Amino acid sequence: MRVLRTPEERFASLPGFPYEPRYAEVPDGLRMAYVEAGPADGEPVVLLHGEPSWSFLYRDVMRELAAAGLRAIAVDLVGFGRSDKPADVGDHSYAGHVEWTRSLLYDALGLTGVTLVGQDWGGLIGLRLAAEHPDRVARIVAANTGLPTGDIPMPEVWHRFKDAVISAPALDIARFVQSGCVTELAPEVRAAYDAPFPDETYKAGPRAMPPLVPATPDDPAAPANRAAWQILTTLDRPFLVAFSDSDPITGGMAPILRRSMRGAAGRAHPVINGAGHFLQEDAGTELGRHIAAFVTST
Repeated sequence: MRVLRTPEERFASLPGFPYEPRYAEVPDGLRMAYVEAGPADGEPVVLLHGEPSWSFLYRDVMRELAAAGLRAIAVDLVGFGRSDKPADVGDHSYAGHVEWTRSLLYDALGLTGVTLVGQDWGGLIGLRLAAEHPDRVARIVAANTGLPTGDIPMPEVWHRFKDAVISAPALDIARFVQSGCVTELAPEVRAAYDAPFPDETYKAGPRAMPPLVPATPDDPAAPANRAAWQILTTLDRPFLVAFSDSDPITGGMAPILRRSMRGAAGRAHPVINGAGHFLQEDAGTELGRHIAAFVTST
């Protein structure tokens, strides 16, 4: 496996993101990065980002969690942020990302009593980790995400996004993030989303992820996701569905999760107004307060 590592100077002067990077080795000799905020002995809240962002996305959420006395841990998935970047699209698989992230959280960091927060691909990975290792998980937060099995067709807007990523001769990462936001991103924020990718050779991760979403019933990841659904729908862990009101990609999953997850029953689930797919950008402070209140009240 040919692996690239983004030079650290690319991450200088990130707006609103003063956290020092930390690193751990995971399978295949890869180095994953993460940042922390809040007291080291606080309840751990793991924040998993999606495509094509990185932990910078959670900067406002982290501030709110830390203020509530929680230990916020924002991860860079392999291929994103400061984490190592396998240079070939074929080096990425759904199972591989689940295992890399599992190894970081449970082997390297030894976390227990975790509140898993997942948005976009962070949910596809986080929900699998919750289902497959329920003994490590205290709570689950699903934010603009889902757990597709290929048994229900993906929305047309998702197919357009996938086709655009596959066919684009050059990926404009900041433009993709901006297209998933309601608010206008400042130039320095757009630059922060471009920072992990000095050139096109670093973008195998963002290119790989859309086709890895199980979109047909015979997808290689479909059986594992079906098994995860069976576990999650009976799991007694508190489950919060915190979706925005303006996400055409995952919006239809919110009522399904609220209805299906045992831990979601009888709970008030927030709908965050005026936010798009990347609700952490549009309403990170509000999302952070909802997560903090959920953790501290359960």
